[in-house]
Amino acid sequence: REVEILMFLSAIVMMKNRRSITVEQHIGNIFMFSKVANAILFFRLDIRMGLLYLTLCIVFLMTCKPPLYMGPEYIKYFSDKTIDEELDRDKRVTWIVEFFANWSSECQSFAPIFADLSLKYNCSGLQFGKVDVGRYTDVSTRYKVSTSPLTKQLPTLILFQGGTEIMRRPQIDKKGRAVSWTFSEENVIREFNLNELYQKAKKQSKPREEGPEEPPGTQAAAGHPDGETKKDK
Repeated sequence: REVEILMFLSAIVMMKNRRSITVEQHIGNIFMFSKVANAILFFRLDIRMGLLYLTLCIVFLMTCKPPLYMGPEYIKYFSDKTIDEELDRDKRVTWIVEFFANWSSECQSFAPIFADLSLKYNCSGLQFGKVDVGRYTDVSTRYKVSTSPLTKQLPTLILFQGGTEIMRRPQIDKKGRAVSWTFSEENVIREFNLNELYQKAKKQSKPREEGPEEPPGTQAAAGHPDGETKKDK
């Protein structure tokens, strides 16, 4: 019986690892498998040991929060009151906004990727933003991004042009379920046509006083220009 349960859990881990894009995600899935397997074995051996182990796991999850990405980025952090105002401020600006939650391991794994994209492609006509829908639940309702613990909609990337949503990933099917999509840098560049968007944004935007904008891959920045700091999130 135990062998069947372990084989079933192994199959689940393999399915989750297909969506994983970083080593940390793979390792996290393996650790999660180990915890669940140990809990089952402890309960089978002695229910008191199982309850003790389960309690320790819950305490660990509540007290040891995963680290947040603190590296350089060109990203503006929105609140529930600023997101609509900023998207409508200048219709010429194209926004790529990530809807995330700090408790989501997928969002944490995607954070450095999104930050790197913002460093490469940010310009006055193409900007990157983030909003914590785990903190601002009314934003998740307005933009139809589920924050359920079992949701597959976190993170969600939405492309806005002229203040209007043009596309999002992952897509939502007719039954309201998220279509599986891998949040890799290559997928984001391809699906959102970032190279084309960047070139168009440079042509349409007004020249900055400090000179022409640099091509993708040459920009470098730290902090959050004109936005909240990571401590404010």
